Amino acid sequence: MEDFRNKGLGVVVITYDTVPIVADFAKRQRITFPILADSQSKSIRDFGVLNTAVPAGHLWSGVPYPGTFIVDANGVVKSKYFEERYQDRYAAPTILLREFGSVAGTRQSEVTASHLQMKYYASTDLVRPDLRFTLVADIVLPAKMHVYTPEVKGYIPIQFKIEESPNYTTRPAEYPKGELLLLPAINEIVSVYQRPFRITQDVVLAATNVLQPILDGNKTLKIRGELKYQACDDRICYLPETIPLEWTFKMEALDRSRVPEPIQHKPVPASR
Repeated sequence: MEDFRNKGLGVVVITYDTVPIVADFAKRQRITFPILADSQSKSIRDFGVLNTAVPAGHLWSGVPYPGTFIVDANGVVKSKYFEERYQDRYAAPTILLREFGSVAGTRQSEVTASHLQMKYYASTDLVRPDLRFTLVADIVLPAKMHVYTPEVKGYIPIQFKIEESPNYTTRPAEYPKGELLLLPAINEIVSVYQRPFRITQDVVLAATNVLQPILDGNKTLKIRGELKYQACDDRICYLPETIPLEWTFKMEALDRSRVPEPIQHKPVPASR
């Protein structure tokens, strides 16, 4: 919450639940920000996210497609974060990272290699099923040193790669735009990184049934990967290097407890 406030944003949740359901949930989860009960789904319709696949009268009638909007003081939507699967959710720190480039403040690892320095970390250290979060690598090169951007052909470009696993899926790594550099020795112009730059890659955890053995066991998840690159200065291209990467996360199960039966949603009987 402090991170959002420091960026000039407030946080509010809108749900199709009733006030008693919202109050019970907020108390159990110790929620400290506003949750608005839109039991008639008016705001949900206004934002255009009503799940129209749910028929009228169904227990879930009025439920929205879940996601996050960034809205300015005039009510204008500036950006939005939705996934194809309704179960998947963007982690709040990933939204901050994408909106403001903010440092996550999580555990970080530091690497000093032959021709670069790197700090790498994740947008959150605490994860749960279906969560989408971000892996980050911040890289600094010495003066007059460069590495090739991913699209360069004929040379060894930088590559940020995460191991495959049934516990998660990965989105494509995102690299910044490089700058064009003239290499006098070969009279060629290539795209490179010279200044400090950041690589990010989003990860979406699997569903509860896949992660259950982890949740029942040591409750930690490791994600491994590597950074491959070849560094060059204005005279020499050095041997390619590979840096192993590893992130460790604490796993948290979803809270599947329900509100008391008297205040639960009830299906509306079909009219005759």
